[in-house]
Amino acid sequence: MILLWMIVILMAGGLLAWLSKKWHPELPRWIALFAVLADFILAVYLWLTLPAATLGASPWLLQLEIPWIPQWGVNFILALDGLSLLMLLLTFFLGILCVLVSWREIQTKSGFFHFNLMWVLAGITGVFLTLDLFLFYFFWEVMLIPMYFLIGIWGHANRTYAAFKFFLFTQASGLLMLLAILGLYFIHGSQTGTYTFNYFELLGTTLAPEAARLLMAGFLAAFLVKLPVVPFHSWLPDAHSEAPTAGSVVLAGLLLKTGAYGLLRFVLPLFPTAAVEFAPWAMLLGAVGIIYGAVMAYSQTDLKRLAAYTSVSHMGFVILGVFAFNVWALQGVVMQMIAHGLSTGALFIVAGLLYERLHTRDMGQMGGFWAKAPKLGVFAMVFVMASLGLPGLGNFIAEFLTLVGSWQANNWLTVIATIGIVLATAYSLRIMQKVFFEPAPTDHPLPDLSAREMLIAVPMIALILWLGLYPQPVLDTVQPSINQQLQAYQEPEVKEKVAVVEAVPKAELSIGKDKRGKTKVPL
Repeated sequence: MILLWMIVILMAGGLLAWLSKKWHPELPRWIALFAVLADFILAVYLWLTLPAATLGASPWLLQLEIPWIPQWGVNFILALDGLSLLMLLLTFFLGILCVLVSWREIQTKSGFFHFNLMWVLAGITGVFLTLDLFLFYFFWEVMLIPMYFLIGIWGHANRTYAAFKFFLFTQASGLLMLLAILGLYFIHGSQTGTYTFNYFELLGTTLAPEAARLLMAGFLAAFLVKLPVVPFHSWLPDAHSEAPTAGSVVLAGLLLKTGAYGLLRFVLPLFPTAAVEFAPWAMLLGAVGIIYGAVMAYSQTDLKRLAAYTSVSHMGFVILGVFAFNVWALQGVVMQMIAHGLSTGALFIVAGLLYERLHTRDMGQMGGFWAKAPKLGVFAMVFVMASLGLPGLGNFIAEFLTLVGSWQANNWLTVIATIGIVLATAYSLRIMQKVFFEPAPTDHPLPDLSAREMLIAVPMIALILWLGLYPQPVLDTVQPSINQQLQAYQEPEVKEKVAVVEAVPKAELSIGKDKRGKTKVPL
């Protein structure tokens, strides 16, 4: 029941935060903070107490199944493995930071703001936990509406356009996924006589090649738009640049990760043959996204828009690694999901802190801030260095593992992706130069980080250093899940080899001598 409570606490906390505004204007902030902090403590407790799933054993640590609409084959199924657990830890940690960073920024309708923030976090939690495809789609949509309000009500000047664009892209692609879920549901039912949305039962569905391609395309539509992959990315820079700071952190740190999670959890296990066919094109899209996002980031003058395009570039590594189909690459993908959530979330927090002080995001009006706000400068520098992949920080481990894994699948695309790291150095150093070291065009007063802002910065720096210096606990936690995702790609190969051996006549298995007298095996 602890998995269900994680969702209930956030939803109930959101409702209570909304209602509590009548009693005291500060109550919504405290209620939201305690709700997400309670979930974070539960997640840490699970990580410390649950026995790690051993290699070769079932990766599932906790499961909950409650009948919901049995006549339709819909059940309330929640399950936790290493991958889900890491994503929950990231979700609740960034959720705490979102509440803290909004403490002074959000002054209007604070109750409704924290209601939407809690419910978008509840939707993300449900996506990471549910293994009933009907319920998965339900939580996928639960994420959408609160995020629309966060952008549309508390965003900046062009917020209405950005909110509508975000809604249309994600809603349209989500409907395509719903059609694919229904297609899989009816195909499985016609084959077995059992109509169900249960993930574990649908894994065994036999699909014709054309049906597998069409159904996978429906899932890919939702996940590639949410990731986002070029050319389905155009909603992202607008949504990021117009959202409030907390909205940008949720978008970059969490919503994008639901797309990557969907690829790992659903696309790879459900459609192994179709995924192999699509892999070269997916890796090409990833490499193009890495280069395109880096070039576009370098050309921006708006600090938040620059950070948004870095997400497009870094998420290219995710799709590159997912479709490399090996352990190294998938370990890199999971590390990238976590490290990117921290590093890009931190860049948006830096942009938000500067906007609070200067009321502008234009880097042309910034400069010389290192001497005025050294704590803010150090905070920014750590995550700028993480963004360019400096060894010793989490992003380096992620990109290194991804590139090593993708090299085994496609050498040339890996070389192109590596160029993106060089370009990342250019746009990352440009941030530090323009904002902190270049002479200021005007003399802006700039207060340094307050105690509340230090409470945000210090844990983020500690975590990105820990991921870079000692990533083994994360890799150990996710290893059984990765083995399960790759299982569908290892078994067909073994069966094919067995079939070849069985097809060879026994006479041909005899060992003879070649013309030079050396031993030969006709196989």
